[in-house]
Amino acid sequence: MNSKERIEELTALLTDANYRYYVLDDPKMPDFEYDRLLRELEELEAANPALARADSPTKRVGGEALSQFQKVQHPVPLMSLQDVFSMEELNEFLEKTMAAGQNLRFSVEPKIDGLSVALEYVDGSFVRGATRGDGNVGEDVTENLKTIRSIPMVIENAPPRLIVRGEVFMPKKSFEKLNERQEAEGKPLFANPRNAAAGSLRQLDSKIAAKRGLDIYIFNIQLIEGKEFATHTETLEYLKSLKFKVIPQKTLGSFAEIDEEVTAINDRREKLTCDIDGAVIKLDDLTLRETLGATAKFPRWAAAYKYPPEIKPTVVEDIVVQVGRTGVLTPKAVVKPVRLAGTTVTNATLHNQDFISQRDIRIGDTVLIRKAGEIIPEILEVDFNKRPMGTVPYHLPENCPVCGAKVEQDEDGAFLRCTGAECPAQLSRNIAHFVSRDAMDIEGLGSAIVEALIEKGLIKSPADIYYLTLEDVKSLWKSGSKAAEKLLSSIEKSKEQDLSRLIYALGIRQVGAKTGKVLASTFGSLDNLMAASLEKLTEVPDVGAVTAGNIFSWFRQEQSRHLMERLREKGMNFESKRVISDTRFAGKTFVLTGALSKFTREEATEKIELFGGKASGSVSRKTSFVVVGENAGSKERKARELGIPILSEDDFLAMIQ
Repeated sequence: MNSKERIEELTALLTDANYRYYVLDDPKMPDFEYDRLLRELEELEAANPALARADSPTKRVGGEALSQFQKVQHPVPLMSLQDVFSMEELNEFLEKTMAAGQNLRFSVEPKIDGLSVALEYVDGSFVRGATRGDGNVGEDVTENLKTIRSIPMVIENAPPRLIVRGEVFMPKKSFEKLNERQEAEGKPLFANPRNAAAGSLRQLDSKIAAKRGLDIYIFNIQLIEGKEFATHTETLEYLKSLKFKVIPQKTLGSFAEIDEEVTAINDRREKLTCDIDGAVIKLDDLTLRETLGATAKFPRWAAAYKYPPEIKPTVVEDIVVQVGRTGVLTPKAVVKPVRLAGTTVTNATLHNQDFISQRDIRIGDTVLIRKAGEIIPEILEVDFNKRPMGTVPYHLPENCPVCGAKVEQDEDGAFLRCTGAECPAQLSRNIAHFVSRDAMDIEGLGSAIVEALIEKGLIKSPADIYYLTLEDVKSLWKSGSKAAEKLLSSIEKSKEQDLSRLIYALGIRQVGAKTGKVLASTFGSLDNLMAASLEKLTEVPDVGAVTAGNIFSWFRQEQSRHLMERLREKGMNFESKRVISDTRFAGKTFVLTGALSKFTREEATEKIELFGGKASGSVSRKTSFVVVGENAGSKERKARELGIPILSEDDFLAMIQ
């Protein structure tokens, strides 16, 4: 089998696996097998770029970031629905609609709480996807929609042109994982899945959207050429045959049946994989829909029954403080158990000190509680009439409740953060960062091995990695000593890494890999950096006052000094190999774009920084030069528009030689 045939075979296998997993919820291929085949396809496409298909499963991970979204005029408006808030209002709508005919039937479906989009197909190929916007004009989010694996890129036996409407949402599990990542990275949590989905779909960088685990339900045909239908139910069956993930629904005829189904959807909402905020009731007869028409805002043949939010009183029995993996202190109210939205709630998030102070929440208070977005329990307000005598305002502690290190205000003032370099609460995250590729690059120390070492009590600090013995680690692998020896060799090798990597590995707030390089080349040794005054740190290029303060404070913490001494004891390299002697690029910012053939981006970036310059990922008026390879795209166009000098690879090589 030649490369072209294998690429076609792999594309078909992986596309079918995606359909079964994301649409049918009936996976047939094990995850490891899918990953293996996807990696094989990536390698084949890299070796044979001309054979890569536009609908390849490898395209699902996102492409080059956009500078902005283009506007899209919807050929058929994406109208909103009239809301009804009680069974009486719903039955009034049904009665009025049923007067238009006899024996009418209605489609009843969950109202997904997400973001409405239109998907357009031409000759079976997905060509464009747009947000609803104002109903007439939306934004082109095609690249982000391509990352949703339940959206088919190609449909078989398709009409010449097809536009379908769907609701993009974030599944509950994806939402929980996203907030776990946000917490681990010290970022604010998303309030609910809808906001998270909307924010993800409007990311200019589709690689970010690809990591968010978005999904979609298709619920309508907006436009179709060469085919006609009598009912809405027929259109949904047709969309299923094209392998779309179609909204589950029932077609019913009586008031009682419809009322019962609306109630049933509400009763099972906790078991659904996604968040809903109501039920949609639509006339099934498409011809009669045309007759009834629409108002300026809503179709007359459909309504959305909105479920009321469930709010209940409970008592705050205690306030506890958790320390996240990035050191952020998160207060949590322990409440008297209360049944809410189908589950028993025993605690509620309090976000931060500002949230507590603004609502004046105290231990012993009676509060009103609800589930934000039906997921996260939160306190709405305090019933001050029921406040017991003797309560006192609550304030977060000044020292970390886990390790006792000093707590400092975050840069934006919203959060408090533990400053302990060896805080047990942050250990897993600190170790993962310390051993990562851009830091100490210790091969073999994956998350599973790190967690096993922590569980066994073998590492309680990044420095403990260098104290591991063969006896400590050989039981972690079935292969025993061989894998253990390889890991210990990788650990030993990492001691010789450049100082810039060590500085980055320490995890000091706002000190990234680039700042680590600047600090290493400026001070030459870790001892010089540790001894640097606040004024001296502030003078370093690209190190602002806040970052300088973070560095200065970090090296003066007791846990930090202890960590440094233990690393020194094991022979860690504290000297820089990157002292800048030639500053020809000082104050210059370069952007690399397109496919480079004479060097990798990493090699070019290394040279730019070695000569005192800076490499950036986006073009702005502050950019000094743009180095272009083949198929440079939007960055080259923007550079020309701004009048920024454009360099070929040969031009750049001449500058660094």
